[in-house]
Amino acid sequence: MAKQVHIVPHFHWDREWYFTAEESKILLVNDMEEILERLETDENYPCFILDGQTCVLEDYFEVAPENRERTEKLIREGKLRIGPWYTQTDEMVVGGESILRNLLYGLRDSRKIGEPMMIGYLPDSFGQSARMPQILNGFGIERSLFWRGTSERMGTDKTEFYWEDEDGSRVVVQLLPLGYAIGKYLPEEREALKKRMEKYMPVLERGNTTGHLLVPNGHDQMPIQKNIVPVMEQMQNLYPDKEFVLSDYEALFEVAERTPGLDTLRGEFLDGKYMRVHRSIYSSRADLKAANTRIENKITNCLEPLASIAYSLGFPYHHSLFEAIWKELLKNHAHDSMGCCCSDKVHRAIADRYFLAEERTDRLMEFYMRKIADAVAVSDGMGDTDKLVVFNCLPYSRSGVVQVEITTRMKTFCLRAEDGREIDFEIRESEIVDPGLIDRQIVHYGNYDPFVRYKVEFFDEIPAMGYRTYAILEDSFNSSNNSSKLEEKETEKKEKESAKPVLENEYLKIMIEENGTLTITDKTDQSVYRKILMIEDGSDDGDGYDYSPLEEDFVITSEFEKAEIQCQRGAYAQNAKIKVSMAIPKNLSSRKMRERDGSVEVVFDLELKKADPVLGVNVTVKNTADDHRIRLLLPDQDSRGYSVSDNQFGSIQRLAVDPAIKVWEKEKWSERPDAIYPFLSYVSGLGKGVGVITDSLREYELTGNQADTLAITLMRSVGVLGKEELFRRPGRPSGIKMQTPDSQLHGTYTFRLGLTCHLESLPERAKEYLTPLLAYNKMGYHAMKLNPSPFKTPWTYSLFRMESETRQTPVLSALKKAEDGAGLIARFYNPYQKKNGFDVKSVEWKLSKEVKMDENEVIADCETGTAEVSHNQVKTFLLERA
Repeated sequence: MAKQVHIVPHFHWDREWYFTAEESKILLVNDMEEILERLETDENYPCFILDGQTCVLEDYFEVAPENRERTEKLIREGKLRIGPWYTQTDEMVVGGESILRNLLYGLRDSRKIGEPMMIGYLPDSFGQSARMPQILNGFGIERSLFWRGTSERMGTDKTEFYWEDEDGSRVVVQLLPLGYAIGKYLPEEREALKKRMEKYMPVLERGNTTGHLLVPNGHDQMPIQKNIVPVMEQMQNLYPDKEFVLSDYEALFEVAERTPGLDTLRGEFLDGKYMRVHRSIYSSRADLKAANTRIENKITNCLEPLASIAYSLGFPYHHSLFEAIWKELLKNHAHDSMGCCCSDKVHRAIADRYFLAEERTDRLMEFYMRKIADAVAVSDGMGDTDKLVVFNCLPYSRSGVVQVEITTRMKTFCLRAEDGREIDFEIRESEIVDPGLIDRQIVHYGNYDPFVRYKVEFFDEIPAMGYRTYAILEDSFNSSNNSSKLEEKETEKKEKESAKPVLENEYLKIMIEENGTLTITDKTDQSVYRKILMIEDGSDDGDGYDYSPLEEDFVITSEFEKAEIQCQRGAYAQNAKIKVSMAIPKNLSSRKMRERDGSVEVVFDLELKKADPVLGVNVTVKNTADDHRIRLLLPDQDSRGYSVSDNQFGSIQRLAVDPAIKVWEKEKWSERPDAIYPFLSYVSGLGKGVGVITDSLREYELTGNQADTLAITLMRSVGVLGKEELFRRPGRPSGIKMQTPDSQLHGTYTFRLGLTCHLESLPERAKEYLTPLLAYNKMGYHAMKLNPSPFKTPWTYSLFRMESETRQTPVLSALKKAEDGAGLIARFYNPYQKKNGFDVKSVEWKLSKEVKMDENEVIADCETGTAEVSHNQVKTFLLERA
């Protein structure tokens, strides 16, 4: 029996939820004043936990700057505990780099003031990622405290245990078996307190291994409990065999670390037996989830590598601009904000932050490309000002289709590489552009001659982590000039539009059926997959937290629809547009009556490039109906009963059917254990089939009697934040009952996917698809002027390249400048089953050291420039100038 009970004062600060961040800032001013006063005046009140996120401090200092000195003094004294996070991150549908940067900025902000709380403190995250021990250890954190996702099925029924990752990283866990709020508003009156504690004490005792129990004294936005001392005196009277102390979390971990025989667990924690993990929240507000995916990929796959290339050439790396982007994004990664289980007005604020983060990202990408392109030295015969610079942000050269926009006043033009090659290209589209949009100074001086913007495609090889420059030269005599290309385009337009509904390249043959589904033939082994991208529409009687169908659902598919199909074939890419209009019930009442009095329109824009094993798919949904879920189905999967997807810095296999589905009602689970799971960039079955790459949607399920259909959730439409007694989640509502009409997602939304049959290299294919070749069109005009660069950059450049004897090489997760010092940080992870090694080759840079994720502690020297990464391991390296 436990002898000591630790009462830990804290608040859980949901920055926004059904209320806005602006409202919580007002409460923060009130609550913080009371906390500061208590800590300053009561020597016996040891500390207050500021919820593990420095964003709370940032918000407070914004509205109460006069209290900064008081607050920082208490932090330095250890009475106000801050960190390690910037915001309390979601762990399931945000990328590994996002979680890592959340810790990076949270710890750096904390250490500017005092010592951070070195605990992976996530008391309300909706499930725990299998990679968290490795991420936490990467910052020197060896302790983890959380609530949701565990049960005895994981391997223990104890509240203290070790949690290991596959690489051996390990944290000791203090579980919150009843959550972070069991000590909220503790009553002082004896009988009321007894009634409360008699519910909790048996549960806390049952799982305890250390003799020390934890009662967190706090709740969401809860002010400090001023009468906690007399409450504890009353507790002492109720339980004279125990000692009740005001304490902190560190005291419990110190005891746990000395306790022998703790169990060791591995893997992710997504059980909803004792607490809800909302295993279908991954598709709530698909529009906002898609924005997050897109922006994460832009920052890590494109922007940071571009800035690193620029930095290696001599341009400044603007850390403050990157921090501003990341922090805007991370404010949306707190579990409620990322879950999109909020009020409509909060979702509008979330959308605004996504807009700001993406605008900053896009403009900074353009800035770095422009700085490099402006400085490219002019060579003899290579033109004066007009250039096209194509960037490859992967650590190996890429031979592929380059799709660019060229804006010019030239009547005709050609592209010429540095080696004198004239590049054969095709113009797919053109439009006239007002000169005022190009350069305001042109029209200021009365020059109104229009520009023409061309969409151009060609095929070439682009160097690893670098770029290739092409001169844009006027070419009046070239037989393949612009005019003839456009004439050819017009004469072939009818033929192209009436072409057979087939797309085909070296890897894939795509037959578009009358109902709009695809029959895909993998030309490497002649495997055929049918009914790909079948549309499924069913009811959603759920809420902002969870999908839940009607008990007797009416599910409609596009199998018997008649699609509108158009195809066009270019020299380097083939395209198709498929429009499927489906009559569906307009709401739940109609669905119960089996009436199809509403509609949804789904348009697929397909693109198959030359020599590319991935079919690009843009999906546009026009929705007018309420309370339904739309999924895309990919049958003919040889899943072998398992799905394979990526998680943060690795891959994970999951059962297609959770065995608990047979007993969950009898055992009174908090939610039904449907095998609905998150993925970050790719998912497939364990065997052969069609894999999915995503730059937007991150929820899937393997369905069918043989788990032979991969279902990707396209969108969910619901109209309430919280609802009680759901079919797959009985009992109380999650959150609160509030109308959220915007979450019905009426309107038009576009999502980006890729399909491929090459599953043995799916992680690599996903990385390539999500890291497009980028281009900058340098001409003599620009709306925003810059002074010339004081130095020149080469026409062709490669920062470094990876070389490996194995095919399945580790994946580059990040390339960025080190936060401190002059080096570059390169991070790799290995989603493949075998340990793989690679060499880093560069003229001016060398793989110098392996460092921790915090970029400070050196793990090993890399004198040979060779690195090895094991399965589901992530390693961070420092590149220094040779």
